[in-house]
Amino acid sequence: MRIAFGVVMVIEVVRFFAHGWIPKYYIAPVFHFTYQGFDWVRPWPGNGMYLHFAALGVCALGIMLGFAYRISSVLLCVGFTYVFLLEKARYLNHFYLICLLAFLLAVLPANRAFSLDARSRGECRGIPAWSVGLLRAQLGLVFLFAGTAKLNGDWLRGEPLRSWLAEHADHPVLGVVLGTDWGAHAFSYGGLALDLFAWPLLSWKRTRLAMFLITCVFHVLNAVLFDIGVFPWLMIAVTTIFFEPDWPRRLLRIPAPNFESLVVAVARRRVVAALVGTYLVVQTLVPLRHLLYPGSVHWTEEGHMFSWHMKLRDKNASALFFLTDPATGKTRVVDPRSELTPEQVRKMAGRPDMILEYAHHLARTRAAPGETLEVRARVTASLNGRAPQLLIDPDVDLVTQDRGLAHDEWILPLTTPLPSAERDAIRR
Repeated sequence: MRIAFGVVMVIEVVRFFAHGWIPKYYIAPVFHFTYQGFDWVRPWPGNGMYLHFAALGVCALGIMLGFAYRISSVLLCVGFTYVFLLEKARYLNHFYLICLLAFLLAVLPANRAFSLDARSRGECRGIPAWSVGLLRAQLGLVFLFAGTAKLNGDWLRGEPLRSWLAEHADHPVLGVVLGTDWGAHAFSYGGLALDLFAWPLLSWKRTRLAMFLITCVFHVLNAVLFDIGVFPWLMIAVTTIFFEPDWPRRLLRIPAPNFESLVVAVARRRVVAALVGTYLVVQTLVPLRHLLYPGSVHWTEEGHMFSWHMKLRDKNASALFFLTDPATGKTRVVDPRSELTPEQVRKMAGRPDMILEYAHHLARTRAAPGETLEVRARVTASLNGRAPQLLIDPDVDLVTQDRGLAHDEWILPLTTPLPSAERDAIRR
């Protein structure tokens, strides 16, 4: 898994350079959306971001080869997490997963075999079984929460897959299925079943290979139909951790070394158990936090991030901001497209937390000396093909609202029905 992860990360860094993503997402924008508590994270000046990604590529190569592994893995973990925190509009579930896997590999002894470090030591040592178990649990939680998140009314009615698959109805092989209603339901329920049962079936030796092949087909289909970057290949690579640890040796017919038993002090075992348990508890509770908020998480976005809600909503929104000087009553309109990149505008318009952050930014930067501005926004959004409706209260001065973890009362509830639900009601 260490080697596969390193290969995927080298490829991902090359893609950042080849596609021009470094200047597009981290240098050209004049404003960056930040995660709460990380407003201080800023891009490197000058050519710093290019050098940063080059360093990430060197570290990924070090992980792949198992060379200076501990330094390479720690620097990759810190360096990629820094990139992740730079721009909230670039949040992707697989970027978050990369951060978590990089952290785990940085603290696990993944260089004890098949590495230049092991060759330089002249020995190949075993690792504690809990290391493999921890990686399996992390991936298992991704599958589990991706599956439970699909247990919602829209997904069970075939949305948003219906509209996405219809865009590929002209596919030379799959088009006959992708443009149909039953095809949308087949893909929806198939994805639901795969995510819910992947962890247990990958953990059982008798079903492991079959389940792995099914997940490979699933990820390849995702790669063909949707533009989701390196995620399918990353998942195929790291899911191999569910096989028996000696499968590479058996496949390559390399004799297994005689590992000595690892004797660990009781006190150390307890510390490790406590740390592993704490980590898994956090990874279990964070994806569930959206249950603490009222309304649909796909509409309010409260608790949506870090919860493995993947490809569950198609949200189209538009936003205009109104800046009012309370002293004079004069109001001027600000179109965010005048300052933000198209990617930032698209993401911000449908996410109340980013709307609030941008409103505070406008109040700080557009006010004249001695002027205090009120900032309101008119935002309409469509979720999974619904008719557009107001997302937030247009009468609320967003400058008076604080960024925090509590529910934002100025987010309006979703009241527009799904078109397919309306059709079902008419039939009944």
